[in-house]
Amino acid sequence: MITSRARRTNSTLMLLLMMVLTIVPLVSMFVTALHAPGSQPSGLTWPEDPHWGNFSLAWDQANVEVLLKSSTLIVLGVVPASLLICTMAGFGLGHLKLPGGAALYVLILLGLAIPFESTVIPLYHQMQSLDLLNTRLAIVLPLIGLFVPFGVFWMRGHFANMPQDLTDAARVDGANGWRLFWNVHLPLAVPALTTLGLLQFINAWNQFLLAVVLVDDPAKRTMAGALGAFQGEHSTDIVLLCAGALLIMTPTVVVFLVLQRYFVRALLAGAVKG
Repeated sequence: MITSRARRTNSTLMLLLMMVLTIVPLVSMFVTALHAPGSQPSGLTWPEDPHWGNFSLAWDQANVEVLLKSSTLIVLGVVPASLLICTMAGFGLGHLKLPGGAALYVLILLGLAIPFESTVIPLYHQMQSLDLLNTRLAIVLPLIGLFVPFGVFWMRGHFANMPQDLTDAARVDGANGWRLFWNVHLPLAVPALTTLGLLQFINAWNQFLLAVVLVDDPAKRTMAGALGAFQGEHSTDIVLLCAGALLIMTPTVVVFLVLQRYFVRALLAGAVKG
């Protein structure tokens, strides 16, 4: 009983610590965004005259409306395609036990060991040879490839834990491989798919490096590219930068709040299955 009570206390303290570490930076950004544009706020001091108009000013200065449309197009190009590839590959490697699947799985996982930054220069030359520089495809295609290793790892873990009896029963009823995937296993994979889609959405939405290196036109970049609008040659407007960052974060927060039940369900399923 004492051990259980101590564990609960330690868990509560750990959660409170993580909550503070998460919320304090957001509060600091919000307070900073309410100061006068061009000023240099320090700490968590609340301004005497909050400038609520900084958010609309940041919206106009960074051309957020155009970048919102561009980011939406990029996300719609990346997330569905990567989910389809990762789900089918995860099902084949995790549940169908394909010949040579173990070696192929190890080969795919090697992509997780490659630092993302080291791929930028090769990707630049590859997009240049394909005549895709300064287009949204220059962001979409690399992101799909970069998301595949983790996505396959995630979905394979889900399908590997599905009971074989379910597949055997479907086979007895005459289900082929496609019906087995589409009608039997895919509906059961909704929590895992939603969680993976949420993670990929956040990564694609917040993509900055590829957008800056591979696309010169600011109107074709992701919303994270809007942050460069607040940086001048000799100074950076910290206040408008924080306001713009909060505007960029808002869609991801909204999407997470809408899909959080699926996210929690997927995590709990993984915890139960070990």
